[in-house]
Amino acid sequence: MKARILIADDVAAIRQGLQTTLESEGYVVTAAADGAQAVKLFPQEKHDLVILDVMMPRLSGYDACREIRACDAHVPVLFLTAKGEEIDKVVGFKLGADDYVTKPFGVQELLARVETLLRRARERAGRPAGGGGVGAVNPAATFRLGAAEIDRRKFTATVAGRVSALTARELKLAEIFAARPGEVLTRDLLLSAVWGTGYFGTTRTLDQHVAQLRKKIETDPDHPAIILTVHGVGYRHGE
Repeated sequence: MKARILIADDVAAIRQGLQTTLESEGYVVTAAADGAQAVKLFPQEKHDLVILDVMMPRLSGYDACREIRACDAHVPVLFLTAKGEEIDKVVGFKLGADDYVTKPFGVQELLARVETLLRRARERAGRPAGGGGVGAVNPAATFRLGAAEIDRRKFTATVAGRVSALTARELKLAEIFAARPGEVLTRDLLLSAVWGTGYFGTTRTLDQHVAQLRKKIETDPDHPAIILTVHGVGYRHGE
């Protein structure tokens, strides 16, 4: 079955170019002229990926992402942005973004990121119950990471009665740390396991996701005890 992608960009030339490019690769594309239209179109079909421009009239990409996430916590979301400031990416990741492409971008880079996100979503949906890779996990519905109880089906982390929603990437990171207690996991290894070998981004993306995960599973995120930083290398599960 062909993957269905929803795109939203208020610049007609970019929107039409994206649609033509993706359709030429065999994807089924629904195009929206702004964030408000994207939110309206999203529940009308089953979408496998959403691509949102950040700066749009009526409803920004951030706000559209928030509303789409309220409908579907798992669909991959890719942001298109001309902004390079770190704070913008932090806001996006907090809202559940899976990846960014900064304008101007090359067609091959965009297609590679789209395929990576779709592949990771397929792997999550059909994750086998075994395997020996870095991401191999116990297939039980829930597991513990430090004091947090993680629910794979609900995508939640519960700590002392406080329930926090997890993004798909945060859940994957939690699974990896829980499965490899005490081991030092390099940033490159974690990026490959969670984002895929075709990921083009920087390790800063991983650091931002770890920071968000800590806020949801640590008793004191400013002094983490569960996910520890190994300076210059990566992270390890401390409990």
